[in-house]
Amino acid sequence: MNLSNILNKAQMKRCNLSRDELIYLLALEDQADLARLHEAAYAVKTKRLGRQVSLRGLIEMGNICAKDCLYCGIRRSNKNTERYHLGAAEVIRMAEWAYRENYGSVVIQSGEIESDEHTEIIAKVLKKIAEFSNGEMGVTLSLGEQEKEVFAYWRQAGAHRYLLRIETSSPELYRRLHPADHSFKRRYECLQYLRELGYQVGSGVMSGLPGQSHGDLADDLIFFRDLDIDMIGMGPYIPHPDTPLGAGLAVTPELSSRQLAVGLKMVAAARLYLHNVNIAAATALQALADNGRELGLLAGANVIMPNVTDLAYRKNYQLYAGKPCLEENAAHCRGCLAARVAGVGESILWGERGDSPRFFERITAESPLPAALSHIDSTIEYRKA
Repeated sequence: MNLSNILNKAQMKRCNLSRDELIYLLALEDQADLARLHEAAYAVKTKRLGRQVSLRGLIEMGNICAKDCLYCGIRRSNKNTERYHLGAAEVIRMAEWAYRENYGSVVIQSGEIESDEHTEIIAKVLKKIAEFSNGEMGVTLSLGEQEKEVFAYWRQAGAHRYLLRIETSSPELYRRLHPADHSFKRRYECLQYLRELGYQVGSGVMSGLPGQSHGDLADDLIFFRDLDIDMIGMGPYIPHPDTPLGAGLAVTPELSSRQLAVGLKMVAAARLYLHNVNIAAATALQALADNGRELGLLAGANVIMPNVTDLAYRKNYQLYAGKPCLEENAAHCRGCLAARVAGVGESILWGERGDSPRFFERITAESPLPAALSHIDSTIEYRKA
């Protein structure tokens, strides 16, 4: 295969690469070749989205989780973390701060909880955000698997986007990363429900997992294509010492360099393959290198999610080791981020929702917007069990 031919082919149109060509890109190791890969991906981003960065103010609502994923620092079996769960008033206060500071969107994230109380708290938060922002503020939920009726209830309450990472599109690798009671099938079905309900749908994977091949990563990108994902939130695997998968694994400079490289390759390959989806420069990239998120932007990412959670809670929401910005308040993060983005020649879309161009391209091609959202019955109510 020839790198120039593949990069030229990728830039011509969306989803224009074969699985073998994706594998070729993901297997690149030569620094000059990697620079060409990143430059080509950045050229696609510039052409389709401009040199602009959308912001999502990240609110880490709680670290109580029913899941026990073998890689995650807030897994339910981890006894070494202090658990917390914010009430509606605290989440609303953080969202109001973000709105005043000209963030166009927020992400509300927590461990995976399925309960009536949690469902109603989220609905209350969504309605209040719609009220104080006059419906202008974008809201992404990242709250894990739920019943379809709950997704519909939150959609009606004001959620626009939902991020549900599949973590890996390989059912076999998924089984190796999760206990037996965790269902790949259910997670996939939840992504289908979200699409049916008119959400802008996001997913993502970890790269650089033990036992993961370049073919697995290429299949992840094809999975995004097949589901026609609107936004991607993915990052390199970083071991957490209080997990079965990360126990005994030190985050050495060699590991950091290797994981950063594969994370950036996935960003670049996703941009070259999927063109106009939203792609986040994950905070995990900054955990591996101080300028990791900037490198993510230069490899094709167009979204950054600065943390607007109160400092008192951040130390207890560590999915992986070495999470950055644990001691920087939201105001400091805002100023630091603006300088970092400007430093790589990008501008921030202050006050804009930053919706996925792919979402609107698809629904325009399929049907007018009201029809695309017609799956939501205006009379539906979430019924408590």
